[in-house]
Parts: sequence; structure tokens; C-alpha cells
Amino acid sequence: MLVFIGLGLHGGGISLRGLREAQESDVVYAELYTSMLPKLRLDELEQTIGRPIKVVDRETVEQRPDEILQAANASKVAFLVPGDPMVATTHVDLRLRATKAGIETKIIHAASIASAAAGLAGLQSYKFGRTATVPFPDNPSQVPYETLVENRRRGIHTLLLLDIRANEGRAMLASEAIEIMLGLEKKLQKNAFTPDTLVVVVARADSNDAIVKADKVRRLQKLDFGSPPHVLIVPGKLHFVEAEALRAFAGAPEDVIK
Repeated sequence: MLVFIGLGLHGGGISLRGLREAQESDVVYAELYTSMLPKLRLDELEQTIGRPIKVVDRETVEQRPDEILQAANASKVAFLVPGDPMVATTHVDLRLRATKAGIETKIIHAASIASAAAGLAGLQSYKFGRTATVPFPDNPSQVPYETLVENRRRGIHTLLLLDIRANEGRAMLASEAIEIMLGLEKKLQKNAFTPDTLVVVVARADSNDAIVKADKVRRLQKLDFGSPPHVLIVPGKLHFVEAEALRAFAGAPEDVIK
């Protein structure tokens, strides 16, 4: 059996059910490349689970998963992942491989940045459109901007995830993402992400030191939101309750709420 266990959004985000499943497993793997988990201590998690955790990289999971699948075919294997397990395509692919090999799978859910960011900002989760990732400048893409344009055309909110390179210990900051999006605006000129656009920055969601701030891009760009992970939300058409929530929960100034 292969059990996918979500670790949530920070070091203490695993559920009691997830812990129990991991403790009952014969082998425990973890991948930490799809997101960053603030204050995660693998040694402490190993002590709590009662067995060693083998961390695997992207290449192992996506190109050479035989080790994991062979272990899961012979015993109960826990696979620990950041956030909610099936949000990342790489985890869906591994589950498909296991299913095709006749291996039983189970999913233990946990907090996801998609629901957490919306909730922290007080925005209605069903009003979000397609999500996109803002990549580092050395791997440029117009997809996040084009996604934003389409969502804004429909009047719905956009969640922008920020690039992470776990093998380099790098995670994009909100200020970097804003600069990249402004560059795309200058290039494509669809009036989707300007210095006067309302944006919400969410830093370290679900942590004790989480920050949620809504303001115009020009003001947010100058602020320091501390250590990653960060995400951006570009609101679409706001319900009056959402507007009130942005003022109350994210400190949105009156001049940016329409």
C-alpha cells in the first residue's frame, strides 16, 4: 500500500490521522521540492513517527519511482508531501503508476495553500479561477500573466504561486514576483497588473507569523514580508463582504477597495 500523507503548510501541519498512518507504515518517504514548509524539522518528525524518513528528489519521484513502488508493493509505505497531497500533478502521476501496478493507495489530506490563502484574505474560494506559477526570470513564461488576464476578464480572483527551487534553497519573494509581473504588463499591455492594481500578499500561511496584506502594487513592492513561502492573490470583482474582509483582515486601504 502507498499512503500519500499531506504535511500541510508548516512543520506542524500534519494531521493526527496522518501521523498514525505514518507510524503504522513500514517505510516512510518524503518529498520537499513542491513547496517550502516553514519550521519543518525532519529529525523531530522522525522521532514522532518512530522511524527514519528518506527524502527523495523530483527526479526520483517523476523519473525513477521504482524504488518507492517496489516497497509499496511489498509493504505499507508512507509518502509525506507538502500541502494537500493531490494538488501537485507529480503526486497524481505517482498514484496513477501505483494503481496501474496493482498497488492500493490511500490519501490523507491536509491544509492547502489554495484554501488557506483565500480564507486568510476573506475571499470566497469558489470565486477563484485558474491558478498559475510565476517562474524565476531565467525561465520566463507569459502563462501567469495570460492566466490573470483571462480571470480578470471573467471577474474572478487569481492565485499566483511563486517559484521554488528546493535543490538550490531558493524561493521567490513577493517583491520579485511583483517585479516580474510588472515586466509582463509592460511587454503585453493588457492592463491586468499595473502599479495601481489591488493585490494581496500572503506570507507563511498557517504559521504563527503569517502576514496578509492588501494594497496597490506600487506600495506592496516596497514592503518586506519576511521569509518565504509567499503567494499573490489578484482579486477580481469583489462582493461587499469580501471588500469588508480585505479591509479587516488584510489592512486594505479605502482607496483601493472598489
